[in-house]
Amino acid sequence: MRHKEDEIALAGLDDVSGILVLQERNLSSIGGSLSVPFSRSWFETAVANAQVIVARRNERVVGYLVSCDFAAQAHVPLVQAMLKVYPGTLGAYNYGPVCVSESERGRGLAGAMFAALRARLPEREAVAFIRADNTPSLRAHGRMGMQQVAEFIHDSVEFVVVAFGGRSLHET
Repeated sequence: MRHKEDEIALAGLDDVSGILVLQERNLSSIGGSLSVPFSRSWFETAVANAQVIVARRNERVVGYLVSCDFAAQAHVPLVQAMLKVYPGTLGAYNYGPVCVSESERGRGLAGAMFAALRARLPEREAVAFIRADNTPSLRAHGRMGMQQVAEFIHDSVEFVVVAFGGRSLHET
């Protein structure tokens, strides 16, 4: 269902403004599913370190996916809570946030960005947290091959930890 105009690529510094607009429209504080906002300078550093993949349509950012070592988000209380219940395997990285424009959801962009990420980091485990009540995201990540590996509660909100290449709850 992806359009032929879709482009999946590493983000450039010129994509940061579009990423920030998309982030702002999807923060949980206004009813979206993004739990943690990141600053322009944080995204600029992540882009400079080749840690952001974007989906573009007609040169406009319609999705983004961040991957980074856990240390890059160690200041984030949600990431700290996740790592307490599932620290990942040696060399694992934090997958997320991932965000797709509301108008583009259900067209495979998140999966396409994840495939591009997996091609860049094929031997490393991807670990992410998702709100337990975010059924569309849980389903989408399941279709990507991610498995639930843990659960935790942070600020009275239930989260699920998913991983690609990790062990499942049934194996612990």
